[in-house]
Amino acid sequence: MTYRDNCLSSYCNAGWSEVLTHMSPYGYANFGIAFGLGLSVVGAAWGIWLTGSSLVGAAVKAPRIRSKNLISVIFCEATAIYGVIMAIILANKIKKPDEPSSQLPENWDWSGFYYAGYGMFSSGLSVGLTNIASGVSVGIAGSSCAIGDAQDASLFVKILIVEIFASALGIFGIIVGIIQSNACTFPIAALE
Repeated sequence: MTYRDNCLSSYCNAGWSEVLTHMSPYGYANFGIAFGLGLSVVGAAWGIWLTGSSLVGAAVKAPRIRSKNLISVIFCEATAIYGVIMAIILANKIKKPDEPSSQLPENWDWSGFYYAGYGMFSSGLSVGLTNIASGVSVGIAGSSCAIGDAQDASLFVKILIVEIFASALGIFGIIVGIIQSNACTFPIAALE
C-alpha cells in the first residue's frame, strides 16, 4: 500500500507540488520578505567574516591598517541594510481584504492576487541572492585590501575602488527588486 492510498482526506498533501500550488499568495509574499532579509544578512555576515579575519591577521604585521580598513566591514554591512530596505518596501505592499472572512468572494481578482504574491516572492529572492553575491565579493575584495595594505600602503585606494564596484552589485539587486515589486498590488475588494 502506497502513501497515496493512505492519503484519502481532502486535507492530505500528496507532495511538495501540491503544497506549493495550494499556498496562499500572502505566504509567498511573506516568504519573499523573509528570503530578501535573511539572505541579505547572510551575505553581509559572510563578507564581514572574510574581511574581518584577514583584517585581524594582517593587523598583526601592520597595526596601522586596523582603522582605515574598517571601511570594508561597513561595505559588507550595507548589503544587510539593502535587505532591510527591501523588506520594509515589500511589507508595506501587503494589504488585507476590506471585509475579513474565511473565504474570498467568487468575483475576487485572483490573477492580481497571485501576481502580487509571486511577484513579491521573486523580488525578495532576487534581492537576497544578489546580496549574498555582493557580500561575498565585498568580503573577498576587503580581505585582499587588508592584506595588500599591510604589504604596501599605496594599494589601499586601488583595491578600495574594486570593493566599491563589488558593493554596487547589492545596489543593482535592490533596484531590480523594486522594479519587480512595483506592479505588485494585493487586491483589497472584489471586482465589480
